[in-house]
Amino acid sequence: MAQPSDTYATTILQAAQAGDAKAAAELLPLVYAELRELARSRLARQAPGQTLQPTALVHEAYLRIAGSNAVTFEGRQHFFFAAARAMRDILVEQARRKAGPKRGGDRGREELNDAAAIVEPPSDDVLAVSEALEELEKNDPLKSQIVLLRYFSGLTMDETAQILGIPERTLDRHWRFIRAWLMKRLATS
Repeated sequence: MAQPSDTYATTILQAAQAGDAKAAAELLPLVYAELRELARSRLARQAPGQTLQPTALVHEAYLRIAGSNAVTFEGRQHFFFAAARAMRDILVEQARRKAGPKRGGDRGREELNDAAAIVEPPSDDVLAVSEALEELEKNDPLKSQIVLLRYFSGLTMDETAQILGIPERTLDRHWRFIRAWLMKRLATS
C-alpha cells in the first residue's frame, strides 16, 4: 500500500482542520486509495449478503471524521485510527439495523424452491466482536487498537506494526494473546 509521507499528510490534515478549503479538497484524494483498500479488505471478510460497498463505507467514514469539528487530528496515524473506528461503527450500526425487527430480526431468508435453505444473519459476528472490543478497550487500549486495525481495517501485521510504532514481534505476541482472549470471550457469549 503506497503511502504519502507522514509529514506531508499531517501538514495537509492540519491545514484542512484549520479551515483551508484547498487543503480539505486535497486531503481526500491523498488518503482515498488507502482508505478504500482498508474498506475493501474488511468487507471481503464479511458474511454473504453484505450490501455495503467499499466506496460507500469509505465515503461514510470520511464524512463522519472530516465533518466532526470536535476532533483534532495529531497526524496521519491518528486520522487512520479515527477512520478505522468510523468504519467499525458503520459496520456495527448496519449489523444492528439488519438484526432489528423491521429487517426480520433473527429470521433467515427462505428461497422459494423445494430445497429451502435458511441463511444465518451476518450481524452476530460483528456485534459480538464489537462488544468484546469495548470490553478490551477498557482494560487494554493498545490491544483494542490492534484489533481495530487488524479486524476492522484489514491491515497486515507489518502495516499495523508500522502504524503503532511497535516491533512486529511484539505485535505478534499481542495478536496471539488477543486471538486467544477473543475466542474464549466469544465462546462464552
